[in-house]
Amino acid sequence: MGMEKTKAAHNKIAGFFTGVKAEFGKIIWPTKDDIIKQTTAVVLVSAVCCALIALLDIAFEYGMSFITSIF
Repeated sequence: MGMEKTKAAHNKIAGFFTGVKAEFGKIIWPTKDDIIKQTTAVVLVSAVCCALIALLDIAFEYGMSFITSIF
């Protein structure tokens, strides 16, 4: 009985890795041009967001100093 359980466990493990290998083969890897375009887009959007946050920070800082100088 113990040998059958061990064999079944080995079959499950082997089946799992066979499935992983089959699924790994279905992956469609992006081309070099796609990676460059997507990376450029991420960097540009990040830079724009950073600039927007910096401008808002400066505007709020100016607004708060103006409000506190009134009182």
